[in-house]
Amino acid sequence: MNSDSDLQIAGDLLEVQHLLQPAREHPATVAEFAGLARAIAADRSQWEHLVEYDATSRWYHRLRTVPQALGSDRAGEAPIGYEVWLLSWVPGQGSGRHDHGPSSGVLTVLQGELTERTERGTRALAAGSQRVFAPGYVHEVVNDALEPAVSLHVYYPGLTEMPMHAARCSASVAETGTVRAAVTA
Repeated sequence: MNSDSDLQIAGDLLEVQHLLQPAREHPATVAEFAGLARAIAADRSQWEHLVEYDATSRWYHRLRTVPQALGSDRAGEAPIGYEVWLLSWVPGQGSGRHDHGPSSGVLTVLQGELTERTERGTRALAAGSQRVFAPGYVHEVVNDALEPAVSLHVYYPGLTEMPMHAARCSASVAETGTVRAAVTA
């Protein structure tokens, strides 16, 4: 009986064109979105010259907006693709407790260190760290370090809301409001 471990490929796989999937124009899996974030992070020429630091408020810049791939929209709905945001964080700046509405995301630390706080605990995120999160995931991101930090955020579908949550005082989380459209974390 054969098992997956018995499979061997003979010859050059790239010569078997009919077995290869065409490259997707639009990421479709968690791994592909994380890979997209890593690829942008690795190419500093795409983002480094854009970074600004603002001592009075968290700085952000939308790097890319990509519509949904053709043929993948649902009947009657506008195509929604993904967005890529660049953020800078000076020491002490934070996002406040929030989620990303219906969007999933990938957070990648490009420079410096950030701290992510959730109801399950605190996690230090050094340069190169990635966090993938599902819709409704509540967290707070803060620069607790002494040096500025830069992060990259990929949202699918594109970010349309960022509900803010009150500080956790008891077993329940009270929603205090929703920030619309051009706000990200």
